[in-house]
This record gives sequence, C-alpha cells and structure tokens, in this order.
Amino acid sequence: MSEVTLTCVVCPAACELKVLSLPSGEIRVEGAGCARGVEYAKQEVLDPRRVVITVVKVKGGDLPVVSVKTSQRVPKSRIAEIMRATAEVVADAPVEIGQVVAVCPGGVELVATRRVKASADQRAQGGLRENAGQHVLKVE
Repeated sequence: MSEVTLTCVVCPAACELKVLSLPSGEIRVEGAGCARGVEYAKQEVLDPRRVVITVVKVKGGDLPVVSVKTSQRVPKSRIAEIMRATAEVVADAPVEIGQVVAVCPGGVELVATRRVKASADQRAQGGLRENAGQHVLKVE
C-alpha cells in the first residue's frame, strides 16, 4: 500500500487529500470536500496532466515571441517532448489571441495567448497576411 498527500487545486477550499493505493489496485481518497476533489486526486496519482505554457518565436512581429499554451492538459511525461518541439516553431506575424500556431506531437495544439502585431517594417513592405488565425505549423 502506498500513500500520497496532495493539496487539491480544483477549488479555493484547497483540501488536503490523502491518496491510498491499495494492493487490490483500488485507489482510496480521504479528505476531499467534494467529488471533484476525489477525481482530481485519482487523476493526479494515475495520470498527472498539466497545461503547458511557453513562448514561440515570431517572425516579422513587433515582439520577438508570443506566449502560447496547450489547448488541453497533457501528460506530465510528455512536457519535455513538447518543450523541445516548441523550440523549433516560428510563427509569422501577425498573431492573434486564440490562433493555433502549431500542432505538437500527439496532436496537441499550441494556442496564442497574446496578440503580436506585424512590425512597422513588415507593414511597410506589405507583408501582412490575409489569413491571420489560420496558419498552422506541424511539429513532429
């Protein structure tokens, strides 16, 4: 039998959870104030997942990078792989909030969380893209 202590992050109550893995394979959760806390604890012990937040380089933008996050929680074991893949991504300006800038290994989308306008030089050269918000890079 193994025991793990967690602080629940599902709601502001921040319940202290004790998760017991029994020899039978059953997972028992103590200290949860709600059913969501029980589900969180089981997920955290069996298959922990996180939203990955990072930055991606931007070509021709008024900023050199744009902040992005994964569109869904990913297994913790895949975070390093996703970070290596995002290091190779370069998005073309302009970038809009909510724009998918890349599709990473496993089909996880990286979504922009900030707007990056085209630089003054790019605007002067007529380099604005008509299809902002539709540019997707495949990273594998």
